[in-house]
Amino acid sequence: MIAIIDYGVGNLMNVYNALKHLDMDAIITGAKDEIDNSDAIILPGVGAFNDAMLHLKETGLDKVIIENVKKGKPILGICLGMQLLFEKSHEDGEWEGLGLLKGEIVKFKEGLKVPHMGWNELHINKVHPLVKNINEGEYVYFVHSYHLDPKFFEDVLLYTDYGVRVPAVVCRDNIIGMQFHPEKSSTTGIKLLENFKELIK
Repeated sequence: MIAIIDYGVGNLMNVYNALKHLDMDAIITGAKDEIDNSDAIILPGVGAFNDAMLHLKETGLDKVIIENVKKGKPILGICLGMQLLFEKSHEDGEWEGLGLLKGEIVKFKEGLKVPHMGWNELHINKVHPLVKNINEGEYVYFVHSYHLDPKFFEDVLLYTDYGVRVPAVVCRDNIIGMQFHPEKSSTTGIKLLENFKELIK
């Protein structure tokens, strides 16, 4: 069972339906016991970093997520959910994230169109089971105004080029993030979710 975290942020049904399409057992939940009893966690998210962190803290879900991940449970952060996995964001101020991975969320450099929105191609930084059967130059769908500046670029499996190398898929141990929306990214997104399914078996 995969627990899709419901904390009042994001369109959860798109993720749920994509998992169902792959015959993955999933539940949309904000309940601690259901998250504790799950085999893996998906943390989706759209909108502002600070708002999302406030929702997680108000509900106590930040602690639930951290406890589960520290026990070795796989987590997949999607879009804003990926950014929340990191230490800090500079979106309209300076805000602490979950701190599960090292790095900060920063503004795109001057002169780039923001948000970075639409289809962009992937480049392979590191071979890993999560990116099995993903080829150089495949396209996925992005929508974001800030991007990850990772402390360790070896955590980056795939990146895209948007005036700067933008981490697209990150992974360290049981912690995975995808900056784009796999559920909106056609066959490439489905392949990545299938690989996630294999990883958590």
